[in-house]
Amino acid sequence: GTRSAVLNTEARTVEADVLSRRCVMMRLVDFSYEQYQKALRQSAGAVVIILPRSISSVPQDVVRQFMEIEPEMLAMETIVPVYFAVEDEELLSIYEQTRAASASQGSASAAEVLLHTATANGFQMVTSGVQSKAINDWLIPSVEGRLTGLGGEDLPTVVIVAHYDSFGVAPWLSHGADSNGSGISVLLELARLFSRLYTYRRTHAGYNLLFFASGGGKFNYQGTKRWLEDNLDHTDSSLLQDNVAFVLCLDTLGRGNSLHLHVSKPPKEGTLQHAFLRELEMVVASQFPEVKFSMVHKKINLAEDMLAWEHERFAIRRLPAFTISHLESHRDSLRNSIMDRRARIDTKALTRNTRIIAEALTRVIYNLTDKGAPADLQIFTDQMQIQEEQLESVMDWLSSQPRAAQLIDKDSTFLNTLEYYMGRYLKDVKQHHVKADKRDPEFVFYDQLKQVMNAYRVKPAIFDLLLAVCIAAYLGVAYVAVQHFGLLYKMIQRLSLKTKQQ
Repeated sequence: GTRSAVLNTEARTVEADVLSRRCVMMRLVDFSYEQYQKALRQSAGAVVIILPRSISSVPQDVVRQFMEIEPEMLAMETIVPVYFAVEDEELLSIYEQTRAASASQGSASAAEVLLHTATANGFQMVTSGVQSKAINDWLIPSVEGRLTGLGGEDLPTVVIVAHYDSFGVAPWLSHGADSNGSGISVLLELARLFSRLYTYRRTHAGYNLLFFASGGGKFNYQGTKRWLEDNLDHTDSSLLQDNVAFVLCLDTLGRGNSLHLHVSKPPKEGTLQHAFLRELEMVVASQFPEVKFSMVHKKINLAEDMLAWEHERFAIRRLPAFTISHLESHRDSLRNSIMDRRARIDTKALTRNTRIIAEALTRVIYNLTDKGAPADLQIFTDQMQIQEEQLESVMDWLSSQPRAAQLIDKDSTFLNTLEYYMGRYLKDVKQHHVKADKRDPEFVFYDQLKQVMNAYRVKPAIFDLLLAVCIAAYLGVAYVAVQHFGLLYKMIQRLSLKTKQQ
């Protein structure tokens, strides 16, 4: 984005011929990248993109088009401030009046344009507040908790991870319903289910379960990176140091009829991660045949600035890890869009995906296949079933608030609620705070993420000029009339005097 935020300039729409030093207003339904670039090329004073009250009411082709444009907007360096505003009656009225004035300039004669310009109402857009400043130190908060397995001290550990932060072209509009509210929802439901299994001795498995809700996920998974450094390099007692069975990362699981297991290196036969892959395939094939499941192998490219998936952070540290998602590619625009809203989540699909993961994970932890359990055995039924209502309520809570990394600090209500929720099911729940490494990737955060913009109804400068001309003409006519009236009066007086003398 831009560091410039203060604005005091006249409103126009893209239909106007001249946009230089103007505040260009666009509606999302009419938005195009060409119009956006036109405003930037002409050095507009600012761009205001007007969003509808409900994103779900926007046609899907418009949503897809904007999601494709959004990465370009994020990647483009610009000195022009870009604002997003939610439409209401007053804002639409301002837009329509401004659009009518802008459109008339190119379709009428010079006299008509002059007259219309002089008589039309204009709007001066003014922001209050101060210029944005860089934030020097940015903390990344994360939350972790665990369920300790039954048995000796050197039990294998399964790590379940999901990043909670969202991302998009505007931080306050980044609600991240699917990416990655759905991942956090599944993580919390798995914590609830396994906490019940670990309550009773006969269902208490011989695996430690470590749950981690990471921060800074959209900034190269920095929360995970620093958490690994602290646990592997700076302490002598950590579940991550010895006997990690595998790390399961949860990302974008809220819709679609496909599931993909993303790996940096295909798991070898005989390993627990290979057993989990086989169990996933078996559960999907026997219980959910409508779901398309596949393993996607992508090597880690350290030459790129950003890692593709969260499991790559663990793979770099030689921990077996993979990410499960309904997305086949990490480049999908859904992962970084303000269009990722609650309306796009399919609760049925989210519940189904949660069940697939829970069933496969349980079969691995309890070694059910080797014990002769049939492939179509449904473990989570009756009182232990996946609670769709709870998943839905958690999704409602997550997607009701923006979770951009800039907005989450250690005192955030969201973070404290997440910690409380995890504390209901897990042990040793605590927050983990680290400073961001601004070189991985290189970035700078600024304050002033919200601005109040006032629209003042004004007449254009030419109106004052024409008014001055009219006043001057009126005074001139009055002066001439007075002068002629004086001469006429003197002539009448002379004629009257001559008549009396005769």
